[in-house]
Amino acid sequence: MTPAKSIAVCPGSYDPVTNGHLDVIRRAAGLWDEVVVAVVNRSVRKSSALFDIEDRLGFVERATADLANVRAEPFSTLVVDFARSVGAKAIVKGLRAISDFEYELEMNQLNRRQAPEVESVYLMAGAQYSFLSSSGVKELATFGGKIDDLVPVEVARRLQEELRR
Repeated sequence: MTPAKSIAVCPGSYDPVTNGHLDVIRRAAGLWDEVVVAVVNRSVRKSSALFDIEDRLGFVERATADLANVRAEPFSTLVVDFARSVGAKAIVKGLRAISDFEYELEMNQLNRRQAPEVESVYLMAGAQYSFLSSSGVKELATFGGKIDDLVPVEVARRLQEELRR
């Protein structure tokens, strides 16, 4: 009998995916047999996305193409229900600052009530990404700031194109 494959879900809006997101995804890929990058198709917490779901999935897929055990999928349900649907036993998130911790602690408690069998696992952001957020990248890009070292090249190009409109 072979052991069950360990599967983790890395959920987020990824609007757009940043190098900080990719750092967490890559590190998770080294810890689990399979990592599903769960790209939320609709968010209660955030305003509408700049990029549509197909663009966001494509950005993640191309940025992680070298990782055989990572795939991206859209979801529009509770993250714990999505985790169950793909057989994941862990939800992996990155933490940058104390403000992230406060929000994630609340989400962890709510998720645990819904699905006690799905663990929340937190990876600390690398020092170079502790300030990095999708909204911060969009704001920098809006005002002509340098974003080339914050997101994949394709994302930087598309972000600048979108914000010129």
